[in-house]
Amino acid sequence: MGLHHTKDSRVKKGNILMLGLDYAGKSTLLYRLKHNDDFLTIPTIGFNVDMIETQKDFTLTFWDVGGQQKMRQLWGDFMEDTDGLLYVVDSADNQRLEESKKELERVLRSEFIKNVPVVLLANKQDLPGALNAEEVTRKFNMKKYCSDRNWYVQPCCAITGEGLSEALKRVTAFAKIHRKSKDTSTIFKQNEKL
Repeated sequence: MGLHHTKDSRVKKGNILMLGLDYAGKSTLLYRLKHNDDFLTIPTIGFNVDMIETQKDFTLTFWDVGGQQKMRQLWGDFMEDTDGLLYVVDSADNQRLEESKKELERVLRSEFIKNVPVVLLANKQDLPGALNAEEVTRKFNMKKYCSDRNWYVQPCCAITGEGLSEALKRVTAFAKIHRKSKDTSTIFKQNEKL
């Protein structure tokens, strides 16, 4: 009996957790990334899951979890085995920026997210008064709260798709590095047991 290899056995996979407050644009971003098209979405009750082949040998599974107050209590249930956090901010909603910042800080304190890379999407750049990437970086104190991991702030617009290819490249690169370090760590721990 021969050994059978398929293309799928060589494809590496990573898990990306998409979080952010309700109405930040997470689902619209996910559909734009997946289909490069505009979708009319409503706030997610529960979660959406979608796979995107970002490179010929790498596929990301995106877990888009609802951002309503009730759902935020369940975010921790989705954090295990995460290779990247895609945190979406409505950069034009000045009234909720502080709330969004506090939620991100809470997420980053989780043991499951320790050392997981973060890409913060400053969404809705098409709206008047939207904070740019530098302003969001300062407002969310990224240098302080993400000093122990790779991080990046990407301005974007889910409706037009502006900034999304850059965000996808960045989250892919971060996830590959994180997955490789986890795999190396697992092999090291297994060898220690031998």
